[in-house]
Amino acid sequence: MVDPASGPSRAFRFGIVVPFLSDLPTWCDQVRRIAGHGYSTVLMPDFPKLQPAPAPALAVAATVADVRVGAWVYAAPLRAPWLTAWEAHSLTMLTQGRFELGIGVGRPGIEDELRERGLPVPSPGQRLDQVRQTVAAVRELDGGNHTPVAMAVIGPRARALAAEIADTVTFAMAPAEPRDVVVQRVREFHTTRDVELSMHIPVVGSAVSPFMAPPTTDTAALQAADSLAYLPPDPLAAADELRRRREETGASYFVFGANNADRFAPLVAELAGR
Repeated sequence: MVDPASGPSRAFRFGIVVPFLSDLPTWCDQVRRIAGHGYSTVLMPDFPKLQPAPAPALAVAATVADVRVGAWVYAAPLRAPWLTAWEAHSLTMLTQGRFELGIGVGRPGIEDELRERGLPVPSPGQRLDQVRQTVAAVRELDGGNHTPVAMAVIGPRARALAAEIADTVTFAMAPAEPRDVVVQRVREFHTTRDVELSMHIPVVGSAVSPFMAPPTTDTAALQAADSLAYLPPDPLAAADELRRRREETGASYFVFGANNADRFAPLVAELAGR
């Protein structure tokens, strides 16, 4: 069982989802700046047609900056498990171990995307099987290496699978979910393994990060509800809140959007590695 009160807290680290919203030189400069601020990981969303494919984008990011890179997160139903595993293992090799495989069963509405692309629509249980098969295939390809796996979860079956196979577990949440419900879900996560706990934070102040939450998200409602999907825009207040979350839940890896990377550079300088 992961118990935040059972021992020393895991050190903070921070990732940034960096969608491709402009031109290549601007995006590469953004990646370099994020690495320079001390963020641990540059992350790429998995939105076919709307974004470059994660694998080539992350390979470029790892070339232009000395930073870890990761998919946040691969939607398992969009690809055969062997294909995702091959891409992941290839990135581990080409980045010399700086790649993190984020994977989940797919965002809300993934069923419509699959139908539009002529792909089968697997049941939730079948999607979890795809995640398991993908991770097993990566482990086989890795041999003596180890590609870290970050798994996005919400339901009990997904949490049980993550407890078995993931290195990092991020707890998906509906934006309007009450704080105490999400905190309880995190605290009830059971594993006998050394697993890093993570949170995905798409809203900072009135800003919604692209490809992390719908642009129509009611940011005022999230703030009023003390939602864990929200952080205050002031870096000092946000740092205090993240300390509170680590104490409450044991979560130590926090992921923001690129639109907040510069704003939270002082937060990262204060907390990263501590």
